[in-house]
Amino acid sequence: MRRYAFVGVCLTLAALFTALGIWQVQRRAWKLDLIARVEARVDAAPSPLPAPADWNGDLEYRRVRVTGRLLNDRETLVQAVTIHGPGWWVLTPLARGDGQPLILVNRGFVPDERRNRATRRASLPDAPVTITGLLRNSEPGGAFLRSNDPAANRWFSRDVAAIAKARDLGRVAPFFIDADATSNPGGYPIGGLTVIAFRNNHLMYAITWFGLALLSLGGAVVVLRNDKRRR
Repeated sequence: MRRYAFVGVCLTLAALFTALGIWQVQRRAWKLDLIARVEARVDAAPSPLPAPADWNGDLEYRRVRVTGRLLNDRETLVQAVTIHGPGWWVLTPLARGDGQPLILVNRGFVPDERRNRATRRASLPDAPVTITGLLRNSEPGGAFLRSNDPAANRWFSRDVAAIAKARDLGRVAPFFIDADATSNPGGYPIGGLTVIAFRNNHLMYAITWFGLALLSLGGAVVVLRNDKRRR
């Protein structure tokens, strides 16, 4: 009876591991489709900002171009780590006029010594500007083990809703724009630092699960063969 119980466990595990392997194959197909769609969006020509009716759809990494006036006195600095080292993202509201919702624009990265607006005076345009960049989803809450603290003006993630509330911005689009690498006056902020990388280890995971399923089946076969020999 113990041998048959062991065989039952092996067969159950084999079925479970097979199901997990099939799930990873499906996940791999989904991930490859996601990568293809994102790459197509990033490489596409910039388009106008989608209409508000479409803002609940899948918009991330869509390349857009928008014109408006930057509200530099209401910018927010969010802690960042980039290829240029630690520093800050500069998130500035963009007003488009005609009562349209504001758009938060991540103008790019500044090192700590450029955190003060006075050191970036040349890069604070008063005239209307045209921003080209990628739409990004809001990052609510904060970073790993570090929550945003609006009262203390400490930001660890680009949380659109929380920033809009803290800065009393009124109606704001639910996403932000990562500005491209177009140079700003004075060299800062540095745009075009969007990291687009998707881990795709699903094939390795699928092989692992299918391998475990075969091992489980092998264990059941060995026990049944030994039992047959004893008989």
